Amino acid sequence: MNLIPAKTPFLLKKLYPNCIWDIPSKEKVLYLTFDDGPTPDITDWTLDVLKQYNAKATFFCIGNNIEKHQEIFNRIDKEGHSIGNHTFNHPKGWKLKTEAYLKEVERTQQLIDSKTTNQKSHINNLFRPPYGQITFKQARALRKLDYQIIMWDVLAFDWKDTISDEKCLQNVVANAKNGSIIVFHDSVKASKRLQYALPKVLDYFTEREYEFKRIPE
Repeated sequence: MNLIPAKTPFLLKKLYPNCIWDIPSKEKVLYLTFDDGPTPDITDWTLDVLKQYNAKATFFCIGNNIEKHQEIFNRIDKEGHSIGNHTFNHPKGWKLKTEAYLKEVERTQQLIDSKTTNQKSHINNLFRPPYGQITFKQARALRKLDYQIIMWDVLAFDWKDTISDEKCLQNVVANAKNGSIIVFHDSVKASKRLQYALPKVLDYFTEREYEFKRIPE
């Protein structure tokens, strides 16, 4: 059983009101996000699929992966997707002191800023905490540094090997609405469920005249 539901509860959003959980809209727009890349083959596959649907997305990248896979990172940038900060080593915020946590973020941001050529890719210092774990103190410190902390409205749970491919798909289809921020992972662990669900999510919502935008548009 998942301790966190696929659809983020209203009370959890109220607990961290200064984080961005969704982007309310009257228009048919969704915000796909991908965590933990860039990852060889998987991120490239994800970019290929997004291109087929003329969809834009937001990639929350791990600094260590940016260093190791710069060509893939450059492709994310050149193809016009937003790039967000996902720390350098993917630590659990609840187990890390604020100063050390900020160093993780700052080290990654320096990489992002130095390696992106598309200024729109990282114009607003987007940040997503690994595992969704962030203390109130860490969140306050990041906001003072002008970071926007991006959480989510819908989790695909593509990283969980205990759920089926179809359940991963239904987590998104059954819960996404106008302005939802949806989390997938361009990682090895999530690849099987991602490769099943993502094209079907794009098909389903494209047929219903939704547009997929990056954060921020």
